[in-house]
Amino acid sequence: MQERYTNRKLYFDEQSYTTEKYVLPYIEQYKSIDKNCKILEVGCGEGGNLKPFLDRGVQCMGIDLNKEQIANAKQFFQSHPNMNNMTLIEKDIYEFQDNETTFDIIMLRDVIEHIHNQEKFMNFILRFLNKDGVLFFAFPPWFMPFGGHQQVCQSKLSKLPYFHLLPAKCYAQVLRWGHEDKKGIADLLEIKETGITIERFERICKANDLTILNKTFYFINPNYEIKFRLKPRKTLPIFRSLPYIRDFYTTAVYYLLSK
Repeated sequence: MQERYTNRKLYFDEQSYTTEKYVLPYIEQYKSIDKNCKILEVGCGEGGNLKPFLDRGVQCMGIDLNKEQIANAKQFFQSHPNMNNMTLIEKDIYEFQDNETTFDIIMLRDVIEHIHNQEKFMNFILRFLNKDGVLFFAFPPWFMPFGGHQQVCQSKLSKLPYFHLLPAKCYAQVLRWGHEDKKGIADLLEIKETGITIERFERICKANDLTILNKTFYFINPNYEIKFRLKPRKTLPIFRSLPYIRDFYTTAVYYLLSK
């Protein structure tokens, strides 16, 4: 399990697989994806999610704060035949002030739950979306079994569900008992501050006058296919209609939005 967080090429390949098989077709239901299309991924990491788009000749831009991951991305893509269509930027998205650059697709996959002040972020990111563009979001709801990302723990705590819902001080103490290092504990406590629920995400969308073109709640995350050999399963209609309660057993949500 821990290998996918240390072997960055493996993580890159997993991202690429899931995006190729599930994310790209999801977007393509509402937006044609071809060489005339421009996509921005915020929090791109090594860029695995962008590879299926680049394979089609799409103009791709990835931006991420992590210097090491951007360096890895440049290495992974260096021999790609469409590399001239790829731009990789190591920068805070709020420092990207090119207001003349807009995109047909803006993608955040497993990223929004790491961003502070998501209300501010959503309002900001819309300036880069074409009037006919779409936004794709995928994220684990905060109350789901591993919504705190505790699967990255170095100890057996990585297999313990729901304990991220403990009060912050209790949560930190359990992590210390598990002998997690200080940085790991700090990172997990930060996610506790930024984790987002389905309900709050939809409130943010409504506040920004965004139309929900499509939304899908997964009982089994599509990414679990490549990680655990589990076939994706959607949450049953009767369960996904229960606000707040559905957050506890929905392991991933996909949203496609437009202005």
